[in-house]
Amino acid sequence: MHDHVRTPDGRLLRVEISGDPRGRPVFLLHGMPGSRVGPRPRSMFLYQCGTRLISYDRPGYGGSDRKPGRRVVDVAQDVATVADALGLDRFAVAGRSGGAPHALACAALMPERVTRAAALVGLAPRDAEGLDWFAGMAPSNVNEFKTAFTDPERFVARLIPRSAAIRNDPAWLLEELRRELTDDDRRIVSDNTIRSMLLRNYIEALRQSPYGWIDDALALTGDWGFDPADIEVPVMLWHGAKDVFSPASHASWLAARIPRATAVLEPTAAHFAALRALPKVFRWLLADPPD
Repeated sequence: MHDHVRTPDGRLLRVEISGDPRGRPVFLLHGMPGSRVGPRPRSMFLYQCGTRLISYDRPGYGGSDRKPGRRVVDVAQDVATVADALGLDRFAVAGRSGGAPHALACAALMPERVTRAAALVGLAPRDAEGLDWFAGMAPSNVNEFKTAFTDPERFVARLIPRSAAIRNDPAWLLEELRRELTDDDRRIVSDNTIRSMLLRNYIEALRQSPYGWIDDALALTGDWGFDPADIEVPVMLWHGAKDVFSPASHASWLAARIPRATAVLEPTAAHFAALRALPKVFRWLLADPPD
């Protein structure tokens, strides 16, 4: 088991592996803010479907060293480094929320290694032609992303104390989001198991610093470094029609441009419903016979 993997530029990445140690590998890329201990399918499910789940803290989160100025595309090198350390030639990749564009980056940059990719409740590039990027987005996210894009110094100055408050009381973030959640999302995050998982996730994400979250937001609103239209591998785009944190129009835009995309739009679901969808998504990821 590898707890840490060192990258070619000398950084350490904190890695966690769960599920069947002899199962087919799937990377799960966490949300924002998030960490390697974030929401995932239950261990029993992972064993039943023969899955070896690999998660790691993106730079600046949890136990991973920061990579200042990172772009979304940079995730591919880190995932490749972890896969090499584990002796994995081929693997599937899934990303939820802020992790979804990073999963697409892996698919775009590593078609010879990524078998399938899934992007759940993700975003489209900030410069997506023909997309009203903020339409249907909750005011809190509009404010956060607009500030990150137009005034990054102000964004950093605001997020540092906010991160400190969440680190001291992670339930504060859920309470902050509650007024913008749908009834279905409120029920999901009120489930004791999911709530405990989310709180643990937020604490670990911000344990060392706020810069994983800061760098994620800047990367998502900046130049991703790749074109989703160049993705050659099969991709599932899962989205809830009622999502106000990542509007479903973003998934529609991506589906129209990724050649081998399968779009799944759940009409009554919102953002946190992606947690319930993970088992179904994992079955799709592993539908192809192993090489």
